[in-house]
Amino acid sequence: MTNKRKPIIGVIGASQPSFKGLRVAETVGREIALRGAILVCGGLGGVMAAAAKGAVEAGGEVVGLLPGPDNLSANPYITIAVPTNMGHARNVIIAHTAEALIAVEGEHGTLSEVAIACKLGKPVFVLPGGPQISGVVPVLSAESAVALAFESLKL
Repeated sequence: MTNKRKPIIGVIGASQPSFKGLRVAETVGREIALRGAILVCGGLGGVMAAAAKGAVEAGGEVVGLLPGPDNLSANPYITIAVPTNMGHARNVIIAHTAEALIAVEGEHGTLSEVAIACKLGKPVFVLPGGPQISGVVPVLSAESAVALAFESLKL
């Protein structure tokens, strides 16, 4: 039996994104699912919920690494809820779990995930409105972000 492990792509971003950010996140999630990967995110609202919605509606799987002690805060599109009871420290787990990350808008929490992923040497693709720091790859569309994330994987 050969190992057919699915790649894991992280989607990170604003808890209160713009309307455009929500649409972009949903497209990112859908594209990840259509390419057969698992989406990992923080499991709450905003970009996380929009990306999860896009993935689930396209038949994908979504792992939500939740900040609290139970799965009650998970958005309705999370298919696998993992309560960490670690608060923002869960951002480290998200960065370690994802093989590549895509940032849609975002603030300090997103910046922490981006910084950790860059420190780990993981590819980070940042859409407009996301943190533009050294080591990230700026991208202009959801489709190009997902395509580049998959190209970066060592499958």
